[in-house]
Amino acid sequence: MFQEIITPRFSETDALGHVNNTIVPVWFEQARRPIFELFTPDLDPKKWRLIVARVEIDFVGELDYKSDVTIDTSVSAIGNSSFRVQQIITQNGGVRSRGMAVLVHFSYEDKKSIPIPHEVREQLEKHLV
Repeated sequence: MFQEIITPRFSETDALGHVNNTIVPVWFEQARRPIFELFTPDLDPKKWRLIVARVEIDFVGELDYKSDVTIDTSVSAIGNSSFRVQQIITQNGGVRSRGMAVLVHFSYEDKKSIPIPHEVREQLEKHLV
């Protein structure tokens, strides 16, 4: 499992003083960075080999501006060319959001999915729950 701690910024709040729900997918993407680095260690967009095929988010509770959040990221399934990432945001000891994303290893040149390399698969399996 990967873990990221984020300090909410004032600009991420809404009129009620809570973190706006549009921020959660951005935080989830940020917390997937270690997974991106498995496929593209230098994060060079010209070498990028992933696309997002699906995203789901459940908003479980309010996120407060005043406290850091923790995002736990794990892999829940690995296929031939795609894999599923599970994410949970907690704050002050409680779950605030849950997310799931399906990422696909992709060839932009050929415009099709391609198998996940063996060495990357081994790294993903270390984070499988």
